[in-house]
Amino acid sequence: MANTPQSKKRARQIERRTAVNKARKSRIRTFIRKVEEAIVGGDPQIAAEALRTAQPELMRGVSKGVVHKNTASRKISRLSARVRALSAA
Repeated sequence: MANTPQSKKRARQIERRTAVNKARKSRIRTFIRKVEEAIVGGDPQIAAEALRTAQPELMRGVSKGVVHKNTASRKISRLSARVRALSAA
């Protein structure tokens, strides 16, 4: 357990940061899930709109250090490919 005042403070800060990061990740997952549900639903316009709202949320996660840049780019790329395939079909 933390003994010095500095290490106690760091432990408190880590607890707060963890809660914030957890909320951010959850929010990102929700946006991704909405896109996937729209794709399964089969409506290309709703899926494209959901993707447009999910992209900035993912990139915000990158800028906040919650998600790695390549991970976010990969997710956006794969989702947009699925949305494109849906609108082409």
